[in-house]
Amino acid sequence: MVENLKYPRILLKLSGEALMGREKFGIDPDVIGGIADEICKAHKLGVQIAIVVGGGNIFRGVQGANWGMDKAAADYVGMTATIMNALILQEVLTQKGVPTRVQTAIAMPAVAEPFIRLRAKRHLDKGRVVIFGGGTGNPYVTTDTAAALRAAEIEASAILMAKNKVDGIYDADPRTNPAAKRIDQITFASLMQQGLKVMDPAAVSLCEQNDIPIIVFDFARAGSIERIITGEKVGTLVGAAFGG
Repeated sequence: MVENLKYPRILLKLSGEALMGREKFGIDPDVIGGIADEICKAHKLGVQIAIVVGGGNIFRGVQGANWGMDKAAADYVGMTATIMNALILQEVLTQKGVPTRVQTAIAMPAVAEPFIRLRAKRHLDKGRVVIFGGGTGNPYVTTDTAAALRAAEIEASAILMAKNKVDGIYDADPRTNPAAKRIDQITFASLMQQGLKVMDPAAVSLCEQNDIPIIVFDFARAGSIERIITGEKVGTLVGAAFGG
């Protein structure tokens, strides 16, 4: 099946907020279980999967800054929140029989490996899912940028941006504007020019520089990851250019 995959190595970007589901804080077990099931299905097809997960369901750096915390200190707390999510997701995947490793940008040797690019690629080659926690390890940088950076470092074929009940990029917010139209494909340049908020500009720029396409899709729609990696058109594709 591997030879039939359009994207043989992917980086899946999950927001922390997406893990909350119906909860006001933390993780909805049904949501993370459903995400794990989708990852399992894709893993069985032979795709190599890396994951970057946010921490907004537990703590956001901007939240702490609004409380009067030093911005860098608040961002470090947010980074530890992403590691908590990574460890929980690892346990859920392990229980479902998927070999998984967590690598962190902030050293936590008691619970996870440090991020080492070649080791991460080796894990992927061996069929292990790799979850990257701790963002880039630096304050003032979003997990979107961490996802783009890690995707470039592991030479991912694409970044899959998992959204909660939004099936792509729209010309307006579909949750507030019923007339909003979905965009099937768009170039990096147009995305930036139109100011469409999918990833932060630094992340989009990294993807453009390294020619890594971004697919924005609704993770709540069963089978979406499988369909994407086998070449079906799902959600919105962001790329360098598109022919005729």
